[in-house]
Amino acid sequence: MAKYAIKRIFLGLLTLFIVATLTFFLMNAVPGGPFVAEKSISPAAQAALEAKYNLDKPILERYGIYMSDLLHGDMGPSLKQRGRDVSTIISTKFPVSARLALWAVAVAVCVGIPIGCLAAYHRGKWADNAIIFFATCGIAVPGFVICTLLLYVFGVKLQWLPTLGLKRAQSYIMPVVALAAYPTSYIMRLMRSSMLDVLGQDYMRTAKAKGLSQKVSLFKHALRNAILPVITYVGPMLAYTLTGSFVTEKIFTIPGLGGEFIKAINGRDYTMIMGTTIFLATIMIVMNVIVDIVYKLVDPRIKLK
Repeated sequence: MAKYAIKRIFLGLLTLFIVATLTFFLMNAVPGGPFVAEKSISPAAQAALEAKYNLDKPILERYGIYMSDLLHGDMGPSLKQRGRDVSTIISTKFPVSARLALWAVAVAVCVGIPIGCLAAYHRGKWADNAIIFFATCGIAVPGFVICTLLLYVFGVKLQWLPTLGLKRAQSYIMPVVALAAYPTSYIMRLMRSSMLDVLGQDYMRTAKAKGLSQKVSLFKHALRNAILPVITYVGPMLAYTLTGSFVTEKIFTIPGLGGEFIKAINGRDYTMIMGTTIFLATIMIVMNVIVDIVYKLVDPRIKLK
């Protein structure tokens, strides 16, 4: 286990290096710059700003400087929010996005798994068909459409829920539902197909022949094996909810990391784009390593190499 974990950490660091390198060069390949669009700024002031942030240097030299600073834990200052470091902005804004994403993941897991089992238990019946219909809708409908519908129905027409920010507990309901819609629907379908596959195994037929009720065999024996694909999906799902929350945060005016990332792209804030990209890539890699280890704990038959 330890040898495998060390190997995965090394591969994760290599992946981060590749992500950072590609992001840096692709970002700088786009025409324009962070100070080109600014109004009422003289060419001399623009040149001074570029010199201050090393933007006047050759791209390879800038790459070397940035990677050297990054190795020392310095993501640099924001080019647009002057006087603030990228790491400070991330540490301030990320807890808001993380809270929203964790609630969405909790809803997706707690709702998707039991409903997926229920669909498998009632295979071919009206309950199964209804669950498949709603799961297909949840997967097919884009998140921004769900956000708009929730805002219109519950925020504007019925006026049951607040539409801006996260000032009250009720403010979390619509953003969390919008974020959890896709992963919940996906887990439902994944759990149903996995459960149906497990129910067809020999040991399940043996349990049934011994006189165990279908409910006991379903939730006590089949669930542990059927849940393995869901565990594999949880890691990428958390990363999806964090990145997917960017659009949701923008629609509901939530002061999270998503809004900062979108502003950084629109304003060509190079250091902010690099910092958020590397930060989110780190989360994705860490979650995948954790999922692999949990996979082994759930099913000891799995060999990690």
